[in-house]
Amino acid sequence: MRRLITKLVHRTWEAAGKYGNIGPHDPRGQRFGAMGNGACLLFPQGAIYNEHYIQIGAETLVGPNTCITAGMAPGQEMPTDPVVRIGSRCIIGRGSHIVGHWSIEIGDDIQTGPYVYITDQNHTYEDPIEPIGRQWPTEAAVSIGSGSWLGANVVVLPGAQIGEHVTVAAGAVVRGTFPDRCVIAGVPARIIRRWVDGQGWVDEKDVVAP
Repeated sequence: MRRLITKLVHRTWEAAGKYGNIGPHDPRGQRFGAMGNGACLLFPQGAIYNEHYIQIGAETLVGPNTCITAGMAPGQEMPTDPVVRIGSRCIIGRGSHIVGHWSIEIGDDIQTGPYVYITDQNHTYEDPIEPIGRQWPTEAAVSIGSGSWLGANVVVLPGAQIGEHVTVAAGAVVRGTFPDRCVIAGVPARIIRRWVDGQGWVDEKDVVAP
């Protein structure tokens, strides 16, 4: 009996994985503000709501258990459109969270490891008495340049501006602005290597200021 039930469960899960994906021609996919040809959100999906404020480019693959949201709750009216835009040919690792309230721009050809967290909103800490979770949040636009790679468990905070072809090391917490073609790591993240024309990759401590 146990073998029969195990086989049934596994076959059911395999069928759900085959038919539970979301693509641009599926009814759920057509709720999105835009979803390019070949894009796919793999089953099982995490929380996904207010899809009409979310755009996903062609051939982008979103891993299972990934949450992509616009706003705090389904049905919320947002002040910007799109709130979240993911470019073409991206791979978003499983279990990641992309939580937009104002503007999150993810370029083309970006890959992430699993469990990456990207948000453009955070609570303030103006009042030392009031619980932080009750203090009014603020938003700051986030952008991640095309061709970049984000390792597992990276956190991208509001206002982060990451250039093109940037490697973000696993576990980094990113805030601030970073130029194209560099490697950043740490908490908070800082540049550890960068590409210098005529020299190639140079450790940041060895970069000579112009």
